[in-house]
Amino acid sequence: MTRKRRAYLVSGRVQGVGFRAFVADAARNLGLAGLARNLPDGRVEVVAEGLPRDLDALESELRTGPRFARVSAVVRADNSVKLDDVTAFIIK
Repeated sequence: MTRKRRAYLVSGRVQGVGFRAFVADAARNLGLAGLARNLPDGRVEVVAEGLPRDLDALESELRTGPRFARVSAVVRADNSVKLDDVTAFIIK
């Protein structure tokens, strides 16, 4: 299977609730590379690269979030962001 890259914008109560750490744990468990970072407008941006089935599993996790998060929307874009040789999943 070919590796794919996807970007997600996650809205709701997703900052200050451990969302990025939750995403990083899920992504690492799925063997994905990428990053999660807070945006100034209160959303979290997630960029991940890996097998399509693993990206689908991550998207499912994004829609659920950690215990104290309240996800209101997840917007996905395929192959939209270039990762500069990221080989692990990081939090920015």
